[in-house]
Amino acid sequence: EITLFFLQTMLNFNYPLFQLLFFILTFSLPIALSKHEAIESLLHRLDSKRALPSVQEAAARGVLKRLLPTHLSSFQFKIVSKDVCDGESCFMINNHEETRHNGPEIIIRGTTGVEIVSGLHWYLKYWCGAHISWDKTGGIQTTSIPKPGSLPLLKDDGVKIKRPVPWNYYQNVVTSSYSFVWWDWERWEKEVDWMALQGVNLPLAFTGQEAIWQKVFKDFNISSEDLNSFFGGPAFLAWARMGNLHGWGGPLSQNWLDQQLVLQKQIISRMLELGMTPVLPSFSGNVPAALRKIFPSAKITRLGDWNTVDADPRWCCTYLLDPSDPRFVEIGEAFIRKQIKEYGDVTDIYNCDTFNENSPPTSDPDYISTLGAAVYQGITKGDKDAVWLMQGWLFYSDSSFWKPPQMKALLQSVPVGKMIVLDLFAEVKPIWKTSSQFYGTPYIWCMLHNFGGNLEMYGVLDAIGSGPVDARVSSNSTMVGVGMCMEGIEHNPIVFELMSEMAFRDEKVKINEWLKSYSHRRYGKAIHQVDAAWEILYHTIYNCTDGIADHNHDYIAMLPDWDPSTNNKSGMLNHQKKIYFMPPGNRRYLFQQTPAGMPQAHLWYPPEDVIKALQLFLAGGKNLTGSLTYRYDLVDLTRQVLSKFANQIYIKAVTSFQIKNIDALQLNSHKFLQLIKDIDLLLASDDNFLLGTWLESAKKLAVNPSELKQYEWNARTQVTMWFDTNETTQSKLHDYANKFWSGILENYYLPRASTYFSHLSESLRHNEKFKLIDWRKQWIPMSNKWQEGNELYPVKAKGDALAISQSLYEKYFS
Repeated sequence: EITLFFLQTMLNFNYPLFQLLFFILTFSLPIALSKHEAIESLLHRLDSKRALPSVQEAAARGVLKRLLPTHLSSFQFKIVSKDVCDGESCFMINNHEETRHNGPEIIIRGTTGVEIVSGLHWYLKYWCGAHISWDKTGGIQTTSIPKPGSLPLLKDDGVKIKRPVPWNYYQNVVTSSYSFVWWDWERWEKEVDWMALQGVNLPLAFTGQEAIWQKVFKDFNISSEDLNSFFGGPAFLAWARMGNLHGWGGPLSQNWLDQQLVLQKQIISRMLELGMTPVLPSFSGNVPAALRKIFPSAKITRLGDWNTVDADPRWCCTYLLDPSDPRFVEIGEAFIRKQIKEYGDVTDIYNCDTFNENSPPTSDPDYISTLGAAVYQGITKGDKDAVWLMQGWLFYSDSSFWKPPQMKALLQSVPVGKMIVLDLFAEVKPIWKTSSQFYGTPYIWCMLHNFGGNLEMYGVLDAIGSGPVDARVSSNSTMVGVGMCMEGIEHNPIVFELMSEMAFRDEKVKINEWLKSYSHRRYGKAIHQVDAAWEILYHTIYNCTDGIADHNHDYIAMLPDWDPSTNNKSGMLNHQKKIYFMPPGNRRYLFQQTPAGMPQAHLWYPPEDVIKALQLFLAGGKNLTGSLTYRYDLVDLTRQVLSKFANQIYIKAVTSFQIKNIDALQLNSHKFLQLIKDIDLLLASDDNFLLGTWLESAKKLAVNPSELKQYEWNARTQVTMWFDTNETTQSKLHDYANKFWSGILENYYLPRASTYFSHLSESLRHNEKFKLIDWRKQWIPMSNKWQEGNELYPVKAKGDALAISQSLYEKYFS
């Protein structure tokens, strides 16, 4: 009001510059206000859908009972109005006013059940020194929590923490396939607990949607048999949903469809009890082939090939219903209404990704705008208050197509405030900076971090600890949340803990200080060697600044499918330059010599520094006997060091081949194969690095021999060859979802590397060119046989992880 008064005064004096400023401000104000009002209106509606306070309080107590049953009487939980927190979401932690024997010591108030549980987690971390991570990353450390009756008290008026932005989003559309696919309710219950503890209040809820689609398409005269070639198999549903493929790994049994729908209802029910807002799927235009026959006049386009080896029509080239066709909105409306009928009126936020790694048939902005409007209309026909949530990955992965005119056409195809974009890879490639805040569209700052569920120690802690704050306070910011959008979970617990905290931090994190606190909490005590190791890891593994998407291409897990003899006639080496930063910010250059033309493994730090960190980590081990969090980190760090060392050995082997030194080739190839065996032995010493766990969880869902065979094939195929092959060509996606799991190294990666090196040696013995095709003809059938196999793998660890790690360190680095 003061600014407007000042400008109006200047107008009275006829200053042209101030006249211009006045009109700019005047015409921009309604737009800015309408966006703000749209989000506030949405938040108000979502608040009205929440469960009763008593239900949320009971759900929060349920989390406490499962996490810390011994302290159930030590805490009191209470839902409070947002008015207590100036209209924002928050939690408050205080000493309980009445102290009595076996009574509550701490009272935690929050605006939702999620806020209460987040407050509990904050108290356990920062007052009790506890640590909570996924079971598969070491689980929880609660030995530091005092007994009931002795909990640490807070000073003065306690603590109040507000969310600086409304939402903490969780999941990528493919996480459901890479991580959740074989989960039952027992595992899902733990995950929803974990979400609440991390402050997640906007989770994706994609489970069971195929059962809804079956009901929808039945109303359009499409039979269950017609859908057999439309749905993908269990491990590939994410890509069938997005229209990348169809039929691969299928068909889905009616048992699967029914089972998953029941599971989805359990998941959504618990999310709602805790005060979360689930994000449900919507219609993007992806339709079964049978729709063309039923509606021959429908405007249906067949999309292009997505990563098949020879465009096999059994799974290649899906069908897109044109948004201008009236059935587009009909199907979209029907899908939303079916979900509301099954789950109730539980949300107003729906995800839709129309062109995820599939470009539109035309770059015409008018067409793209029509498509966006049709998608939105299909959602709002089913839910008049709907908001469209979209992954912004396409703006990065297909940036050559999505120029400003195309981006604007899509983002501005819906009413103001009715779309939210996920800036999916913001920790490395923030789109908000180069798109004028998504051209005014509300967005969520997201961390992608992981591809394919690969196991690789990696992170950008500095970017995570500062990026969300920079985005929120930037000029004309439209940021409305933070999020975690990894393709796979259950790795790098330090990264996810920090990212989760950014939902409640309004200032940048001082990583050095935070890191020491993290280390002490994770292991339950301070060990100076371990602290020193983490200091190194922060400046190396967890300080990647090269801008490269970290997809694990280490040569053990992703053996290069190439002919080294055709890429280097002289045996010369390329100098591959990588850049990294070390304190106090000086730039250093890392040179790694690799044969010309060879696929590159990602290396963003000096390996010798991380070897030193491992030495320190081992030195502190005698003080952490029995710590599952330490054991997990030790095994993971040793694996990381050995895997990067194996890359160097592979390069030596290939270089030996290129200079025709057969003795050196055999020496280094033998060393590479031995490293695979040794890493497999190491991984077998921790329950969290076992192939058998993945396979058994898949088989556990089967109810008959046919499903048993299909589910195990799905599970084996996803983590190895992934997609289709032919006699002489591996899948284009082979090893995309590679895993460092005991069992897969010894029984899949080892024979693959062994046959490859054998063929290299044979070509030198006979003075012949390396026959890459001959190797593929041998390896691909071996892979197919393994994918179709049913041999059992251990689900329990064996061996002493500390002793094995120590011996491997001495073997390779002492």
